[in-house]
Amino acid sequence: MELSILNMAGQETGKKIALNDAIFAIEPNDHAIYLDVKQFLANNRQGTAKAKQRSENAHSTRKLGRQKGGGGARPGDLKSPVRVGGGTIFGPVPRSYDFKLNRKVKQLARKSALSLRASQGNILVLDALNFEAPKTKAMIEVLNNLKVAGRKVLFVVNDANVNARKSAANIQRTNVVNVNELNTYTIMNANVVVLTEASAAAIEATFNA
Repeated sequence: MELSILNMAGQETGKKIALNDAIFAIEPNDHAIYLDVKQFLANNRQGTAKAKQRSENAHSTRKLGRQKGGGGARPGDLKSPVRVGGGTIFGPVPRSYDFKLNRKVKQLARKSALSLRASQGNILVLDALNFEAPKTKAMIEVLNNLKVAGRKVLFVVNDANVNARKSAANIQRTNVVNVNELNTYTIMNANVVVLTEASAAAIEATFNA
């Protein structure tokens, strides 16, 4: 697919870029996207939830009543899960939620996410994204020029680009990532993906490696 290259003023530069159809124009695989997003969110879970089991409860183990003749169920101690303040049955314990996902599935998911955004007309290409100094006002101006202000916007760059990152840091729903940080979740979590010429070339090189 072919897109016009814009500048930071939102104007066409007269140049066009041909995005690789094998990356930006495939039939999106919804299940691959689901699995990759699920793994990303699972890997980011702390997994520190903890409830005290019966053996960990700091109560006496004294039997509260006689075994028979009390007129009710057989009484246990204060640690019994059926009593207030007792242990928790099958409560959460610290664990890892990580699970394995094949590299080819992850790659398919990222291609599917990019193709989905491209099919929606939500991929833009800039000639460059350079700021002389970190300025939130300058980034807001770029968003307004591109007519994407107020939407979730993901800028993909091919270098550290510290000034761009800092310029976007205080703007809600705007994120700047390096090509190496690009994943299915960040693509799907954005309404518009803005590439630079350099990052588009780097994405193609990464997927063809």
